[in-house]
Amino acid sequence: MELQESAATYPADPRADRVRRRAALASVVISVLLLAVKFYAYSLTRSTAVLSDALESIVNVFAALGATAAVQLASKPPDRNHPYGHGKVEFVSASFEGGLITFAAVLLIYQAARSLLFGEPLRQLDVGIGIVLGAGAVNAVLGLYLLRVGKRHRSPALVADGHHIISDFWTSLGVGVGLVAVRWTGIEALDPLIAAAVAVRLGVTGLRLLRHSIGGLMDEEDPAIVQQLVEVMDREHQPGIIRIHSLRAIRSGSFHNVDAHLVVPEYWSVELAHGVSESYARTVIDCLDFDGEIEFHTDPCRQIYCSGCEVENCPVRREPFTFRPPFTVAEAVRKDPPTREAARQQWLRVRESTATRGEET
Repeated sequence: MELQESAATYPADPRADRVRRRAALASVVISVLLLAVKFYAYSLTRSTAVLSDALESIVNVFAALGATAAVQLASKPPDRNHPYGHGKVEFVSASFEGGLITFAAVLLIYQAARSLLFGEPLRQLDVGIGIVLGAGAVNAVLGLYLLRVGKRHRSPALVADGHHIISDFWTSLGVGVGLVAVRWTGIEALDPLIAAAVAVRLGVTGLRLLRHSIGGLMDEEDPAIVQQLVEVMDREHQPGIIRIHSLRAIRSGSFHNVDAHLVVPEYWSVELAHGVSESYARTVIDCLDFDGEIEFHTDPCRQIYCSGCEVENCPVRREPFTFRPPFTVAEAVRKDPPTREAARQQWLRVRESTATRGEET
């Protein structure tokens, strides 16, 4: 007999939304300013490496605009047409940005090859080196800021933008080193070679961003989130929450949708099961460090967990309580509950493992 379902929601933090929007806007403004500075440096030096750095900054501007739009849309609450919210748009933005970075890498390699074959003499390298390294330092600060805000407030779009800005910093650093080498050695062929090397590293970054964002769009499981959920559920369990299975968690931007099956005593009424599972859901979600919703579906115990069930004065108990094994990820993500014999064997294995660890300690 299946009993009922209950859910608890942790509302999104308006302050976090404001912080995300402010960070995205800062990325747009600074990216536009740095784009102008880098093209000015190219006009002075005629360096292919500097041009490569400037071309990447064009991608930065479009990526920052995309991240701003994504963060703005993702902050909208769920509605009739989007009952799970709008957070997935952040993964779309991250995919777009990863594609732009990869395209920029291909374009830079082409430009480096063309310059190697038909390059023109370099000029005013000292000024160019100063401008490029200065722009790189600004990008480093901006990128670290975006990564910190994106990770703290669970924004894939800001994290993607931060990685892109950091990659632009490494591009500027590589270009600066290349120009210094050209300045010291007089070998102008180093300029496009350095640009090509930076482009390869940039392409790797873009492909990694694409892989991560596509995984988010396809609801790929996040092992770290599942592990945190299981640890909190085990720590905050209460009598009557016997076991957990069929645990799933998907991420929609900064919001997470979690559902799982709770095994409860089979003699409980629907009202009691609902009240306990609702209270448990709110307790668990209050202990997590992300916004989200938890929905629990309750299953009857079918008297197969008696030796690990802490409920006192149970009228249907078949075996005395001996030991409650902690919840594990392997058990929690299992779709179906174990048979009586499988549950007994699991109890024995966990109990022996716990006893062994205690003796070693």
